[in-house]
Amino acid sequence: MTVRTCAAAAAILASAGCGASSTDSTTTTETKNLPPVNAQAGSLKAGFGTMERLAETAQREGELNVIALPRDWVNYGEIIDTFADKYDIKVNQLEPGASSARELDIAAKLKPDVFDLTMDVAVSGADRFAPYKVQGWQDLPDQVKDPSGAWYAAYGGYMSIGYDPREVKPPATFADLLKPGHRVALDGDPLRSAAGFGGVMAASLRAGVPRPEQGVALFAKLKQEGRLTEPAKANVIVAWDHLNAARGASHPDAWKVTIPRDSALGGYHVQAISKAAPHPAAARLWQEFLFSDEGQNLLQKGFARPARGEAMLMKGTLDAEQAAKLPRPPGPPVLMTIPQADAAKAYLRKEWSKSVG
Repeated sequence: MTVRTCAAAAAILASAGCGASSTDSTTTTETKNLPPVNAQAGSLKAGFGTMERLAETAQREGELNVIALPRDWVNYGEIIDTFADKYDIKVNQLEPGASSARELDIAAKLKPDVFDLTMDVAVSGADRFAPYKVQGWQDLPDQVKDPSGAWYAAYGGYMSIGYDPREVKPPATFADLLKPGHRVALDGDPLRSAAGFGGVMAASLRAGVPRPEQGVALFAKLKQEGRLTEPAKANVIVAWDHLNAARGASHPDAWKVTIPRDSALGGYHVQAISKAAPHPAAARLWQEFLFSDEGQNLLQKGFARPARGEAMLMKGTLDAEQAAKLPRPPGPPVLMTIPQADAAKAYLRKEWSKSVG
C-alpha cells in the first residue's frame, strides 16, 4: 500500500472534529471498586495495576450488556464474538436496531454497560457516562474525545453514493442524481435516522458549508419525478461509505461506491460507559478491546475508518491491505458543528414532510 493511499484512508483522522463540540470536564466517577485508566501515563492506576487484573475482574462479572450494535454494522458481529471468545465473557446484545437517542431513552430499563453513539447525542448525554480513558487515549484526535473521558470516537466514515454500474455512470456530484435513469434511496428517514439525515446534509454542502434547503430541494425534485424510492428498488443508495463498501465487496460487479468531490461529509461514532453499568469491569475491558490494535483493525475490516488509524499507520500496526479497500475520499472531511446540525434538523422538521413527504 502506498503512503498516498494510507493517507487517504486516514484522511478523516487528520482533520477530525473541525468544529466538533465537546463537553466540559467532569470529575471521574469510580464505579464499585473499579478505578479508571490513566491513559496519559499509559498504564492502569493503582488498584488494578495491569490489564490482566482488569480482565480477571471482568471475567468474574461474566457478562457484558451492549446496545444498538447490529452484527452487520462495521463488523460488530465478529468483534462481539472475538471479545466473548477471548475473555470468556457472555455478551448480551440489547435492541440491536436502536438509534443513538433510543439508546439513552431506554437505558434505565435495559441497563446497557456501554454505548455506541453519534457525537451529538453523546455530547448531550455526557452527564450519564462514567469517564474512562483507554490506553490508546493519546492516539485519538483531541477534537473527537471529551477531555474528561466521558466519550471518545472509535470509528468514522464518509457519506457516500453507492450505485449499480450496470445501470448508471459513476456520479461525480449529488447533482448527477437528477440525471435520467437514477432511482435513488436514502438510508433511512432523515427525520429519524442519522444516516438519512447525513445523506441530505451531504447533498446540501456548498463550499464545505451545509445548506439544508439545497439538500431538501434535491430530494424533493427526485420525489416529484418518481425517482426517490426504497433501497430494495434503487440503483443508487446514499449511505455511509462502510455500508456501501460492504455491499460492493459482496457484489463487486454490481455495486460501486464513490464519495463526491464536493460533498465529503464525515461523521464519527463515539463510545461511552454507563454510570449505572451492571458490569463495570467488563465495560472497561470492552473499551480497551475496541481501541486496541486488534479491535481497531476489526472495525476497519467492516470498512469503518478507525479513530486510532493514523497512529497505527505510523506504528505499522494498521492492516494496510484492508485500508487499501476503503473508498478513497476526495480530501479531509467536513464535520458539521453541533449548532449547524441543530439548525439543519430544525429546518428538516419544518420542511421535509411538506416538500418530500
